[in-house]
Amino acid sequence: MGKTRTPYPAEFRAHIVELVKAGRTPQELALEFEPTAQTIVNWCAQAERDAGVRHDGLTTAERPELTRLRESPVKNGARHSLAGCGLVRERDGSRATEGYGLMKANRARWPIARMARLLGVSTSGFYAWLVREPSQQASSDALLLARIRTLHASSRGTYGAPRIHAQLAREGMHVGRKRVARLMRMAGLCGASRRRWPRTARQRAGARRAPDLVRRHFSADAMNVLWVADATDIPTDEGFPYLAVVLDVFSRRIVGWAMSNHLYTELMLRALDMALQQRHHDERWPRSFGQDQRVFKWSC
Repeated sequence: MGKTRTPYPAEFRAHIVELVKAGRTPQELALEFEPTAQTIVNWCAQAERDAGVRHDGLTTAERPELTRLRESPVKNGARHSLAGCGLVRERDGSRATEGYGLMKANRARWPIARMARLLGVSTSGFYAWLVREPSQQASSDALLLARIRTLHASSRGTYGAPRIHAQLAREGMHVGRKRVARLMRMAGLCGASRRRWPRTARQRAGARRAPDLVRRHFSADAMNVLWVADATDIPTDEGFPYLAVVLDVFSRRIVGWAMSNHLYTELMLRALDMALQQRHHDERWPRSFGQDQRVFKWSC
């Protein structure tokens, strides 16, 4: 293997470029310094790219990223992460229209040649696409998408592809469901799905059902006469903890609560114990509680 030449320092290359800008020719500098005339020409061209004067190649800041992407391993036939997120197209000729649309939307910001190289399309194909009349399929998709947008808006954003496809069929527009889903996905339209809540309250086999002492009459004439309780789950980043609360119907105040990672009877009993401790020293607490259970009513 041949020896690898040590790259010239950036300061030295910048000094040579400044000499060229001052009027020296690459041939004169090649005789005075070690780099060849063609190398000096390449340095000057790269300096113009970095300054934004030329747009026929990568800038110095872009080259390390391109090298990293080329050297990063891709195993088991998986696509590169940039290709997966849509920033770089697969070079199989597919999705060229999407690449052209992206170039058209950003041509005031980025050079056409650079976008074409990164997206894997040709500049000539892009300019031909600009003047080309839309195909029959594209025109049909545009009309269908306009109707899809109307149906989606009339449903207040709740209709997804299946319901919009069914509505189109009722209107006599017989199109494929996957086509509707594709157009909605491209337009960023999605429906609202009803969340399926898991069943958490399951009665133990053979357990005796507690009597309903309240009989759906949720009113009280004094404090500590009627308490009601309920439990629910609270979505958090750490999971779904369960919260049980005890409420005094007369004052509408939470007199006891408890939290846990389960919904067993022990959770409700902890909330009740807290309520008993909170109201035990209350002067309005029924003195006969504990001797006559009929004074106090409880509903879950």
